[in-house]
Amino acid sequence: MFINCLFTYAAAYDHMTQVFGRNLKVLVMKDMVQSQKNGVESVKLPKEIKIIFTATGYQSSPIREPNDTYTFDSARDTAGHGTHTLSTAGGNFVAGTSVFGYGNGTASGGSPKARVAAYKVCYGSCYEADILAGFEHAISDGVDVISVSLGGAPQEYSKNSLSIGSFHAVANNIVVVASGGNSGPIASSVSNLEPWVFTVGASTIDRSFTSNVILGNKQVLKGESLSELHLPAKKSYPLISGADAKADNVSAVDAVLCKEGSLDPHKAKGKIVVCLRGESSRVEKGMQASKAGAIGMVLVNDAASGGEVIADPHVLPATHINFTEGVNIFSYINSTKSPVAYITNVKTQLGVRAPSMAAFSSRGPNTIEPTILKPDITAPGVNVIAAYSLAASPSENESDKRRVPYLTMSGTSMSCPHVAGLVGLVKSAHPNWSPAAIKSAIMTTATTTDNNGGHLRDSLKQATPFAYGAGHVRPNHATNPGLVYDLNITDHLNFLCGHGYNSAQLKPFYGKPYTCPKSFNLLDFNYPTITIPDIKIGQSLTATRTVTNVGLPSEYRVLIEAPSELLVSVEPKRLIFKEKGEKKEFKVTLTLKQQSKHKTEYVFGKLTWTNGRHRVGSPIVVKYPQ
Repeated sequence: MFINCLFTYAAAYDHMTQVFGRNLKVLVMKDMVQSQKNGVESVKLPKEIKIIFTATGYQSSPIREPNDTYTFDSARDTAGHGTHTLSTAGGNFVAGTSVFGYGNGTASGGSPKARVAAYKVCYGSCYEADILAGFEHAISDGVDVISVSLGGAPQEYSKNSLSIGSFHAVANNIVVVASGGNSGPIASSVSNLEPWVFTVGASTIDRSFTSNVILGNKQVLKGESLSELHLPAKKSYPLISGADAKADNVSAVDAVLCKEGSLDPHKAKGKIVVCLRGESSRVEKGMQASKAGAIGMVLVNDAASGGEVIADPHVLPATHINFTEGVNIFSYINSTKSPVAYITNVKTQLGVRAPSMAAFSSRGPNTIEPTILKPDITAPGVNVIAAYSLAASPSENESDKRRVPYLTMSGTSMSCPHVAGLVGLVKSAHPNWSPAAIKSAIMTTATTTDNNGGHLRDSLKQATPFAYGAGHVRPNHATNPGLVYDLNITDHLNFLCGHGYNSAQLKPFYGKPYTCPKSFNLLDFNYPTITIPDIKIGQSLTATRTVTNVGLPSEYRVLIEAPSELLVSVEPKRLIFKEKGEKKEFKVTLTLKQQSKHKTEYVFGKLTWTNGRHRVGSPIVVKYPQ
C-alpha cells in the first residue's frame, strides 16, 4: 500500500483562472508506483524527491501472514493500485487516454503540475511501524498534501498509527486526505475517523460505458462494461442462470454466484450465463463462466448493491446490470421455455445522471467519536480512468496476460486522491491557509444535488450525510469559499481532551507537555458540520462555531433547512465582516420537538451562511433518543 504526496512544482500552469498545483508537493501512501509514460513519469520528480519503501515492521514481524508477499525492496508497482491513485492525484496531462478505446480523451490528475512521491508502507499486510515511518518520511521531505488510500476497521485514536502519524503531519501544516473505506452500504462502517483527517466517500460521475442486454422478448436491460470482446451482431444466444448451470455436488447458491468450479461446461457451453454479484470479484465470475465454455456473462446486482454498476475489463463479452434489471432478467428466464439474449457492444455515454453514492462506499455514523460526522465529503470513485502498472493485469488475476497503460478502477481509494488533488489546487491558491481551512473550504462549497437538480441518491433512495458528509466536491467553488471554519493544533489537542484523553495519553500525538483544559465541550469543536448524538425530546443543546472571512468585506445572513421535528435557531442571524481575516462567533441551538414521524433513527438539516455570492453550508445531524 502507498502514501502518495504532492510536492510543489516551480512552473505555474494557469488555465480557466485555476492554478494546477503550482508550488505544491503531494504524497500518496499506497501499494507501489509504476514509472511509465502514462501521466506518472511525465511529472518529472526532482532528484530530492524519492520513491520510498518502509518495511521495518513487516520484515521484523514474527507473525507475518502466510499469504503476504515481499517481492523486492522497492516502491515499484506490481499491482496497479498505487500507480492509479498517484496519477489521479498528480498525473500530468495526457491526450488520447482510453481503456480498450473507450472513454477516449485528455486525462490529468487533480494537481497536474504538482511534484509527486510515493511511499510504500504495506506488503500484503500493513504494519503500524511502516505506516508511521511513511508519515515521518513525508514530514521530513516537506510535502504539502498526503493522500492515504488505506484503512481498516475503526480503532481508538491512540491505538491507530494512521491517527498518530496524520496528527504529526497536520501539526506540520500538511493536509492528510484518507479513503473512508469500501464496506458500504453497512451503517457505521466508515474508517479514518480523525477530525484532523479529510475522510472521503465515493460517488459516480456523469460518464458510463454502456452495454445493454436485449432479451428475446425485446426488453432492453441497461448495463455497463469494459469488455473488449463482442458477440456477433444480430444474433441472440441461449440464456441460463448460473444456478441452472450448476455442476454436480454444487449448491445452487454457489453456482448462481459463479464460484470457482461451480458451473457445468455441458450446461454452460455456448450460452450467456447470469451470475449474481458477491463473494468473489466481478471479473473472476466471468473467468469462471468462460472456463465453463460460456459465450457471455451478465452480472446481476444483489439487493445490497442496488443501482450501482461497475464497468469492468471482462475476459469475455459481459455486462453488469443493477438489482432492478436483475429481477427482470431472472423473471424472464423463469417464465420462458427457451430464453435467449444478446449483449450489445460497449459505447461511451456522457451526461448520465450523477453523482450518486457508490454502494460500496462506507457509511457513518462515526463509531469512535459520534459528535464528528464522517465521511467528510464524497468525490468521484466509480469507473475512474487513470494510469495503471504494466506489471499487473487489468483483472488483477495472474492468469490474465493482458496489459494496459490505463484502467478504470472503483473504490474510495480512487475518490481519496481526487480530493488530494483538489486540496493541491486550494493550497496553491492559498498557500498560507491551515489544513482545517482548506478542508472547510472544500466541505462548505460541496453540493448535495445531482446534475438533474435532484438530491444525491443512495441506490434507489435519497442519500444522507452519513453517505456523503458535506456533499459532493465542487472544485470550481473551493478556492473561493467566502468563510472558513478554522482549527489549529491546540484545538485538536483540546478535542482529544474532550474525547477523554489525559496529558499522558496525548504524548504520542504531540510529544510535548500539554495540560488539558478543565472542561471542553465537543459540541463547540469548530468543525464545518454539526452532529448531536445524544438529545432528549424537548431538550435544547447549543453548539458554538467561529467563521473566518477569507473574502471581501461582506454581510452574511443565515438560512436553515430542518424537518418539522427539529427546531434550529442561530444567534446572531447576521454576520458583518469589515475585513479579510476577521472572525465572528455564532451559536446554534437545537431543540428536538417530537419523535420522528418516519420511524428513523436520525434527523438531518442544514445551516448555510450566504452573502448572495457565497453559500457556506454545514450539514446538521441529530440522533433521536432510543
